[in-house]
Amino acid sequence: MPRSSPLVSVIVPAHNSEKTLRACLTAALAQTYGAVEVVVVDDASTDRSRVIAGEFPCTLVRHPYNRGVSAARNAGVASSRGEILFFLDSDVGLAPDAVESAVRLLREDPGCGCVYGVYAKEPLVDDGPVETYRTLHLHHALSRAAGLTATAVFALAAVPRAVFEEVGPFDDNLRCAEDDEYSERLLKRHRIRLTGEVTGRHDEADRLLPLLAEQYERAQLLRFSARNRLRRDALVVNRVSGVLAAALTMAALPLGLVWAPALPVPAVFLALFAVSDPSLSRFVLRERGPGFLAFFTTVHFLAHAALVCGAAVGWARAAVDSSFGPSHRAAARRRPVDPSKGW
Repeated sequence: MPRSSPLVSVIVPAHNSEKTLRACLTAALAQTYGAVEVVVVDDASTDRSRVIAGEFPCTLVRHPYNRGVSAARNAGVASSRGEILFFLDSDVGLAPDAVESAVRLLREDPGCGCVYGVYAKEPLVDDGPVETYRTLHLHHALSRAAGLTATAVFALAAVPRAVFEEVGPFDDNLRCAEDDEYSERLLKRHRIRLTGEVTGRHDEADRLLPLLAEQYERAQLLRFSARNRLRRDALVVNRVSGVLAAALTMAALPLGLVWAPALPVPAVFLALFAVSDPSLSRFVLRERGPGFLAFFTTVHFLAHAALVCGAAVGWARAAVDSSFGPSHRAAARRRPVDPSKGW
């Protein structure tokens, strides 16, 4: 890292982001760090995202059809000039010193290949209790994992360009769980740091069904991201004990409904789920009180149920569809067999 102030390219993928894009770009261009360029990649939006991006002094890259966040980030890198790449989701409003803090931390640790930050407790746009649930959940998960970690989240993350060129681009085949796949490649030669010195307010799903659909979709790739998420120092968003308790509750509930004496069994598993993450429960209780904790626990269980269902579907899809998952998996299936080596 040079001693002078390196140019930082803030890469913002955007797809139908008109709700948050103006706040995102306003914050990105109001950083205390002066050497910043912003590149917005419009991933075939059908709303006013491109118009909003055009209001700001940034580079606008347009995709003719929707290709997903991985491809958008790669396109943003190709159109940028900075020595440091700061990947920023279009629903995140950075704190004013976020870029400055990220540059300083990368400079202090030359072996660090990625610095990423923590979502604030307050959402970018407050749309009600479901959004508050998700905001508090992710803030707590990221905050308690601060330090060196095995998992990067590229919603607000800085990577030196030299590291990105060495590790390679994001996997265009992945529209979610790309963080875990990229983290695996990054860890081979570089450290990853999660820090509370880089922060941003995040806009989350504000209705229950979209939240559950998001969890269901992301969980379908758990088979491929499990290697990273089960590492010793990986980011833990949902504890394994909670996932197991939710799965056992769902498995035992049909028996309890058809045979009344068995009804206590799913109730016990549900109680185990409620106490599976005491630190999270104490945090929510302290922030919002007992009434909201009851609401939080209910939504948290439903989110876990969606996660369990998604993981089961993803496992089945992977068994029958070689194109499902990371690109290297499909490539391995297409690789010709050497007859001299047999089967």
